Amino acid sequence: MSRSTPPLLPRLPALDALAAEVVDVHRAAPSAVVAAAVRRGDEWDAGIGVAGRSHAGDATAATIFDLASVTKPFTALLAARLARRGVPLGAPLGALLPEARGTASEHATLELLLAHRAGLDGHRPLYAPLLEGREVDRAAALRIAADARRDGCSGEAPDEGFPPVYSDLGYLLVGEALARACERPLDELIDDEVVAPLFLGVTSARGLAPDADVAPTEAVDFRGGVVRGVVHDENAFAMGGLGACGHAGLFGAAADVLELGATLVEALADERPTWLRASELQTLLRRRPGGTLRAGFDGKSAEGSSAGARFGRDSFGHLGFTGTSLWIDPTASLVGVLLSNRVHPTRANDAIKRARPAVHDGVFAWATAGGALG
Repeated sequence: MSRSTPPLLPRLPALDALAAEVVDVHRAAPSAVVAAAVRRGDEWDAGIGVAGRSHAGDATAATIFDLASVTKPFTALLAARLARRGVPLGAPLGALLPEARGTASEHATLELLLAHRAGLDGHRPLYAPLLEGREVDRAAALRIAADARRDGCSGEAPDEGFPPVYSDLGYLLVGEALARACERPLDELIDDEVVAPLFLGVTSARGLAPDADVAPTEAVDFRGGVVRGVVHDENAFAMGGLGACGHAGLFGAAADVLELGATLVEALADERPTWLRASELQTLLRRRPGGTLRAGFDGKSAEGSSAGARFGRDSFGHLGFTGTSLWIDPTASLVGVLLSNRVHPTRANDAIKRARPAVHDGVFAWATAGGALG
């Protein structure tokens, strides 16, 4: 890994208050970290706020969270980087992943899978054998995922794909396909192509330091109690173990996720061409028919967005089931991050749905009040 600790950001009262609102007002999670950055000219104002308790005491700016589906942007960015190296986004899944041959997804392209338009169901319990004390047959599980077409999505996909439905299965397949194409574990590829070039501290479970403050997630009987330092997502646990899958498996601190968001703002301005050109990023972010889902990210819906009311219409980002989120407003050059462990000790708490938009509205207010100077 490029760095074992997140970059230092100033603790700001306004952002501390937003984190405390998540924990103490909404009671959405036992710990929360809010990070925000706004660009003014060539300079970034950035800060962080913290509230609640983590594994062994008070949460801190360095507390590491299971990013859950905030892993998906890393997978899509990896795919964009590998397109430079001869693994095009238009490659059919079956050309890279032998288990997909002869399935409904054999000819689905990586891009359609990343954009949730390959016609797949959102989820299948590939981990089910673990409930009976049996091992998961990875090859069989991949075939199940690749054949998991939903009703109304038969035959070859249209050029822009089927109507979008958010699918973990598509990302699981893309992650495995990229790993096979490069003959490297997926978490190593993400490190080489995304994490290391951007000097981030994001890692899979196997890269976590033994003494790292990792926020716990859910108490799960078949996994022996409270899950901590191992991916929460059951399919990612079954298929990736201590590594990562395309849909989940990365861990990080808020400052690192914030750094990723700021880099994407700069990349859209074509200021990071050696890493990713603006045109390459726009391939992922372009609006697609049928909904707000893009490749690796979601756009802002007209109503009820987790980005709140004040982030602009061109905003894009991603949520994670464990209580994580990243939203980027490229017009305002604004990035907001909320990391929490809302599934601890149980996922039966949906207060994060109220907390997320409130946090992002607060981040926008912080930015317009002068950022770190306010």
